[in-house]
Amino acid sequence: MHKAILFAAALLGLPAAAQERIPSHCIALAQGVPGVEVIRAASFGAPLAEGRVRISYVDHATFLIETPGGLVAATDYTGFLGTADVVPDVVTMNNAHGTHWTDSPDPRIAHVLRGWGDGTGPAEVSLDLGEMLVRNVTTDLRSRMGDGIRRDGNSIFIFEVAGLCIGHLGHLHQVPSPEQYAMIGRLDVVMVPVDGGYTMDTASMAEVVKRLRSSLVLPMHWFSGASLEGFLADMDGAFPVVRAGTSSLEVALTDLPSQPTILVLEPSWLN
Repeated sequence: MHKAILFAAALLGLPAAAQERIPSHCIALAQGVPGVEVIRAASFGAPLAEGRVRISYVDHATFLIETPGGLVAATDYTGFLGTADVVPDVVTMNNAHGTHWTDSPDPRIAHVLRGWGDGTGPAEVSLDLGEMLVRNVTTDLRSRMGDGIRRDGNSIFIFEVAGLCIGHLGHLHQVPSPEQYAMIGRLDVVMVPVDGGYTMDTASMAEVVKRLRSSLVLPMHWFSGASLEGFLADMDGAFPVVRAGTSSLEVALTDLPSQPTILVLEPSWLN
């Protein structure tokens, strides 16, 4: 079966439309799909075919996930995506640092999902938008002063769309427990912070990535080329590395790489 990862230069906003979600298998064993891998360019702003998803790296820990029906989700939303007037349908946030959330999100956003609890318990997210399901698995944070633990202060957000399971690790400070790994399930695509210290050291994060064995690993939260290269070094050649040279990709369940692959996207504001 021919397989392709389609890269796009930018995200084109499309009107949201209610569509039936293609079932995912996040909590099932991944099934191997034979084939070959091909990387080719996509035409700018091309509509998404059924079963395809566009992921665009905006900045720091913010990605946009776009569906064929026009739904747009933004991860670790800070209130700014660029000069283009793009209003996501749903945004997720984590409050470890101000670069991962905002207390004044655009009022036009229909669903603002906070990854921390309200003081009475952990955040519990299960938002069904028809074409997309958004859920979370909470993890602990170190306190901002470094003198304790903030229980359930971070959320790993998981987007089930087009049969894919797309996970964003947020501001992950701990290696997930077996119970947390079970709740996360299989992730086809995972966004991973590789700063080397603000979250976890790169060796520990590399072990998390090796444990998840996602088909596509998208490094994020890197402040310099040094922290990114440190993470790649700690992966020690376990997964092949592709440097895309662009900010966006299109992917479908049927054209995932046959082996886990690290795909380095270059962040770019929407302008």
